[in-house]
Formats: sequence, structure tokens, C-alpha cells
Amino acid sequence: MLLGDDGELRPTIFAEMSALAASTGAINLGQGFPDEDGPVEVLDAARTAITDGINQYPPGLGLPVLREAIAEHQERFYGIRVDPATNVLVTAGATEALAATILALTDDGDEVVTLEPFYDAYAAIIGLSRATHVTVQLRAPDFQPDHDDLRAAITDRTRLIIINSPHNPTGSVLPRETLELLIELAHKHDALIVTDEVYEHLTFGVEHIPIASLPGAVERTITISSAGKTFSTTGWKIGWIVAPSELLAAIVAVKQYLTYVNGAPFQPAIAVGLRLPDEYFTTAAATLAAKCDILSAGLGAAGFAVSRPQAGYFVIADASPLGVTDAADFCRALPTLAGVVGVPVTAFVHPDRRNGYSSLVRFAFCKKVELLEVASAQLAGLRTT
Repeated sequence: MLLGDDGELRPTIFAEMSALAASTGAINLGQGFPDEDGPVEVLDAARTAITDGINQYPPGLGLPVLREAIAEHQERFYGIRVDPATNVLVTAGATEALAATILALTDDGDEVVTLEPFYDAYAAIIGLSRATHVTVQLRAPDFQPDHDDLRAAITDRTRLIIINSPHNPTGSVLPRETLELLIELAHKHDALIVTDEVYEHLTFGVEHIPIASLPGAVERTITISSAGKTFSTTGWKIGWIVAPSELLAAIVAVKQYLTYVNGAPFQPAIAVGLRLPDEYFTTAAATLAAKCDILSAGLGAAGFAVSRPQAGYFVIADASPLGVTDAADFCRALPTLAGVVGVPVTAFVHPDRRNGYSSLVRFAFCKKVELLEVASAQLAGLRTT
């Protein structure tokens, strides 16, 4: 469900596309979940935890073994030192982390700035918080924000600046100069930075720079990530927040009334994952990049104009060369036309901004190679449809 501008909850197109995939037997490239299991060490650790009786409520902040692994991860990969006892909170995925953070740190009348297109939960949660959602548009083909647009959007009314990098749905990664500008603007307007980094290890030849690792950011940054994308365990819903202790305390006060706690046997398993050798992380990214190439080539052969993502699970394809002017209608027809499901990028923007994205479709490539090859072959038939 998505909170609309009228304040009413409405079904999302994601549910519609999922139902279409189920009813037509089409290949579902609309939803970002892998169809292969994650590393065996992580899966085995979950089985062991269940057998060992780790099946009841964990501590409110999360099991110490995972909080310590998260702190180690931040220092190992980014040089960021945090106290696992006071700066780390385990959540029910990144979405709950976002909900608890936005609800805890905004009041009626505050403004929350995000990039647009945006992960659809942002708009819904901001609406529930009664804050005002302000967006900065990302334009094809590079999907980077204009710095003057950022300066105009972030004002003294801004309470939170939400950064999603690597970005869903576009796959863009914010460069250092943009991150440094955001830190400057956060200080100037006394705003907090919330950074959604769930695709942090899935970049393709570009560097992911956590904004908390840059000077002047850590004391006003709430970092959110999760295990689902990195370890192909999206159904486990294990996420986390790393933040200054005073901000984390406010977030915990809200989180306890959402899920309270979750996923006890999965928490030590994700700790194992975070401690895997560097080879695991580099191989995961390289494997995903190769899958991106397969689907991108198939989309190009089918007649789409394809934007090369820098990271993540998704590729954006422009269907206008195929004569498409309404991606939502096109996606509803696509299961019949090609036996494939995609999601219109207009699902990730406010209704009054749809014109700039009206022919763009998001496809997921986090699937088995053979499935991507079949999907590519079926999409090729669009040229003659």
C-alpha cells in the first residue's frame, strides 16, 4: 500500500505486477528478490542457531554477536569506529529502520528531502509522520542530482535529508563531491542525514562512499543497511541502524512499538556473513554485474534504450523507442506481449512528476543466468509485436 497525496492508502503497482506474474506465468523481473540462496556458511549458521535454541526474543537492540559484527564491518570496510553497545540497533530490515527513524525524528510541519525517483516506502512513511516530502529529481541517463536543485530543496525547514546510495531504482551512486555538498547543507540548515545503503556491497566498478565516513558527517548521520541484498536473504528481514547514541535512543523508543524485536536465529547467521572474507563481497558484485550485462544486452536487442546502472539489482530501460508513452500501461501488457514483468519508474515518483519518467521501466537482474537469457529472448519478440 502507498499513502497518496489525499492521505489515503492505496494498493501499489508492485502488488499488481506480482499478481500478474502469478496469474500469467510470466518471468517476474519486477520485484527485487534473488532466486538463488545465499552463502552456505550463513544458511548453516541459521540452522545451527535454531538447533541451539536461539528461538525466543533477542535483546531489544539485537543480539550482541550481530551488533559487534556490524561495528566490525563499519571499521573494516570504511574506517568508521562505532560502539556496538550504544550506536547499533538491529531492525526488521531496512524498511523498519527507515520507519522508526522518520517517525522518531520528525514532527508535523517538518520537511524531509529525498531524491526522486525514490523507494516507495519513503513517501508512505513520510506521509504517516505528517512531515512534508520534498524531492530532488534525478534525470536519465546518469541519474545524478543537480547541485543547485539540492541547494534549493534543503532549507531551514528541512529536518531529514534521506540519501539512497547506491540508489533504487536507478542504480546510481553519489560521488564524493555531492556527498560533501550534502554535509555542508546539513550543517548550514541544522538537518540530519539518513543514508540508506542496502546495496553498499553491490557496486560495479565505482566506489561506494558512506557519507558517515566523510568529515563533519558522523555526528548527524543515521546509517541504515541490511543483509537481504548482500547475502540473498531478503525474506529474513535483518537490517540495522548505526547512529549517534542520542539519536539512536529516540529511534529505539519508536522501534519497540513496531516489531519490538525480530529474527533471533537469523541474527547470529548474519554476523557470520558480515565476517566473510573480502573475496565473498567482490565475487557477489562481479556476479551481479555479469547478470546486469546479460539483461541489458537483451533489453537493447529488444529495442529499449538502456541506462547502465552503477550498482544494485535493477536496470532502467526506456521503452520510448518501441513507441511507448505510458510505462504503466505498457507494464500491464508486457506479461502478455513478452511473458516478462517489469515495473514502471512512475511508481517511484509523485504523480505530478510522472512526465519526466513516463516511458521508463525498471527490470531486476538478480536472477539465475538461464532465467535472464530466457527473458531476453522473449523480450526480443517486442520488435515484431
